[in-house]
Amino acid sequence: MTVTKKIAAQKIFAYLNHKLSLEKLVDWSENAIMEGNLAEKDMDVLMDVLGRLGVADVRSFGLTWEDCQSLMKQLGYSLQVEMAEAA
Repeated sequence: MTVTKKIAAQKIFAYLNHKLSLEKLVDWSENAIMEGNLAEKDMDVLMDVLGRLGVADVRSFGLTWEDCQSLMKQLGYSLQVEMAEAA
């Protein structure tokens, strides 16, 4: 499967919604880079975003909310927060 900006954004979104662990996000990004099956027209952006995600499990890098906002912006998306009562 070719990795696109939309797919990368969906992975970050899944992580933020606790549907994908940080470990799995990092593994996915590392594998995507190694496989090299990235959308050619977005190669530079994808390499930057995936490279950043690939080191998110290293304590000195981490992955903050602000990081996610910035990465999503690079991918052409914005994040919004909603509040809901806990069940």
